[in-house]
Amino acid sequence: MSKRAFPLGPVAIAITIALAGCGKSAPGRSSGSGIVSPGGAGATQVAGAGATAGATRNTTRLGGADPVADAAAVARVAYPGLTATTRPQTVVLVDPHDWPAALAASALASAPLGAPLLYAEGADLPQASEQALRAMRPTGASALGGAQLILLGSSVQAPAGYRARGTSANDRYSLAASVAKLVGIARGTSPHQVIVVAAGLAAESGAPILFVTTAGVPAATAAELRSLGRPAIYTVGSTAIGERTLAQLQHYGPVKRVEAKAGEDATPAGNAIAVSRFADGSFGWGVSEPGHGLAFVSATRPFDAPAAAILSATGDYAPLLLLEGATSVVGSALASYLSDIQPASPHSQPVRGVYNHGWLIGDERAISATTQAELDVTLEISPRATTSEESSALPAE
Repeated sequence: MSKRAFPLGPVAIAITIALAGCGKSAPGRSSGSGIVSPGGAGATQVAGAGATAGATRNTTRLGGADPVADAAAVARVAYPGLTATTRPQTVVLVDPHDWPAALAASALASAPLGAPLLYAEGADLPQASEQALRAMRPTGASALGGAQLILLGSSVQAPAGYRARGTSANDRYSLAASVAKLVGIARGTSPHQVIVVAAGLAAESGAPILFVTTAGVPAATAAELRSLGRPAIYTVGSTAIGERTLAQLQHYGPVKRVEAKAGEDATPAGNAIAVSRFADGSFGWGVSEPGHGLAFVSATRPFDAPAAAILSATGDYAPLLLLEGATSVVGSALASYLSDIQPASPHSQPVRGVYNHGWLIGDERAISATTQAELDVTLEISPRATTSEESSALPAE
């Protein structure tokens, strides 16, 4: 994976190393291509250079040329805004250059807020974001004083006509702690877990993401951990976090590491698989069998991961998986994992089976058409030969 895509820097407590870092690879301004069609009920139109049809039998492609368009498309699929029940309470606006803020926002996608994310530059919304926000028509979150927008990052301002709630944080550590407090306010109780795990898991579980460094636990993070009263702390990418910081974290609560299996590389893609497999009681995905949604994001577009978080908290609740590049074939670790959870039709009757579905975020420059075709085959329900014992148990025709 290119180090430019995920430069090492402050590491999230509960975020995969696949998603940790400063995120220097920032999206440009979107022209609006590739977002959900304004007239469609949640259907997508993938447009622009290199784009293909949005769907195959077992995959659906969302987005377009950059993370701004990708976030808008994902938000519109989650909330078409055509009925009262398909409008979000609130929408998160994040600067498209502020990776820590986008990452921390993932927890706000969880219940009860279920807030999708859009990218904004100051008070000026890119066309894709503006169209999505206007279509979704957020109703306002009563738990947050009727706020229709949550503003994360010092440069983000609310467009005219919307009730907004922001944070007073002036650094990434304080901002993440502020998001954790918003999660607690919305839920009416303080979180019992914090993440040192992936954005997708934060969205599914509602566990907030906090940041640390390899040098230790920053003051704002330490203060939030103390206020939560020894929460469960989950770390992913422990090597990048470092033993010194891991030891310090143990002063604030029990620490559990989410890591690749023995013999598997601790790559970003491998850590994402580990997060998908992981379960600790009721916490975690625990996806080790077929019948799931899965969200695929290119490691070359780190800002797509927070944008996809709402897919982890709604619909088919899809854990996030990483592809190493747009034109690369499915990696061996990912191919093996998908093979492990590939559905098989019972007694060769697919209609009785369970199914996997893949959400692909971005156009062909993010994930190629060839890779989409490979994923489609891997997600397809496969016929299973009926054994003699099973045959004897089948009713006679």
